[in-house]
Amino acid sequence: MRALSTLLGMPQHRFASIHVVGTNGKSSVTRMIAALLEAHGVSSGACVSPHAARWSERVLVHGEEIAAAEFAATVKRAATAAETVNRSLEEGEAVTQFELATAAAFVALAGARVEAAAVEAGLGGRLDATNTIPSKVTVLTSVGLDHTEWLGESEEKIAAEKLAVLRDHSTLVLGRVSQAVAALAEQAASEHGAKLIVAPHDPGPEVQLRAQGRFQRRNFALAAAAAEAFLGELDRERVATVATGLRIPGRLERVAGDPPTLLDAAHNPDGATALAEALPEVGGDRPVVACLAILSDKNASAMIKALAPRLAQAICTELPADGPNTSTMQTFQARRPAFAAADLVRICEETGLAAEAESNFTAAVSRGRELALESGGILLIAGSHYALAPARAALGLCED
Repeated sequence: MRALSTLLGMPQHRFASIHVVGTNGKSSVTRMIAALLEAHGVSSGACVSPHAARWSERVLVHGEEIAAAEFAATVKRAATAAETVNRSLEEGEAVTQFELATAAAFVALAGARVEAAAVEAGLGGRLDATNTIPSKVTVLTSVGLDHTEWLGESEEKIAAEKLAVLRDHSTLVLGRVSQAVAALAEQAASEHGAKLIVAPHDPGPEVQLRAQGRFQRRNFALAAAAAEAFLGELDRERVATVATGLRIPGRLERVAGDPPTLLDAAHNPDGATALAEALPEVGGDRPVVACLAILSDKNASAMIKALAPRLAQAICTELPADGPNTSTMQTFQARRPAFAAADLVRICEETGLAAEAESNFTAAVSRGRELALESGGILLIAGSHYALAPARAALGLCED
């Protein structure tokens, strides 16, 4: 990544940066930070991952997805540089897909002449492709047991990988974490001569968020603390304007009204717990029918156990391997297939949750809508980032 960045002229050094690491909440916090900076007169961008349907969704400039032609030009430039880098590497090594996408995002943000960018880490931190930015502020959103095969089997080991991105004499903004992780964060800040800020868990009663769920209130409070660490004191009216206007796709996102239909990317136990906590706020006493698809390397048992008390029924399905906007899913499933629908049903039944299997994703969504309509309830589609695009397609919301 350093070789690729050097060949591209170190584009990530042409804007100030805030690095967002953590297990859950990264995309929301990254979008929120960028929006808060923009609202305070700082020309801002963001780099988020993964995307739902288009790779260009990963690059936001002034709060909007980068134009297709501009993104294509940056990818072409990064790919040409990658070919040169690959020739200098040892046999069997090559620039990875994520490294190329990250480099292209940095080129795009520099080309847009943003003054600052919020950058979401992809996996971990220490060895992540995003760990080449000279960040002024680092945000640790949360730490949970996810990607343990790469990051370690304990929260402390995972936190150490994420905290390794902290720069000397910068600022570390800490979200809701365990005491052990908080102690590690304090130690890391001390070693780097960095200022440590513990964010509040709520932005205050005067802040009304468009994004629903208590977890989004925590995320917004964290984003505001990070923006303030970067800018200085924030303007309350501008903060309120951002809060009421900012849409966060794929996080308790309401996409249809009959029956009310929600998309949520919760894909690990902590994410499922946060989603379960938020469902009564969104649906009240209405029964929730969930359409669930989960990748096989995730802790499906813990996820379903967290969600089950809030669900009336589940339709268990599988992520499609073909169809519109699924090229990314094809690549992903080659390494990480989804749980079979029947296996998810078994897990649901072990928790006492009524469930049925429908391996065809589109048919599962249709069945979920049917049951939600019959019961006067709401439909929830959740379990993976990679369910978002096929869910939109199944609901007839797919973009051209």
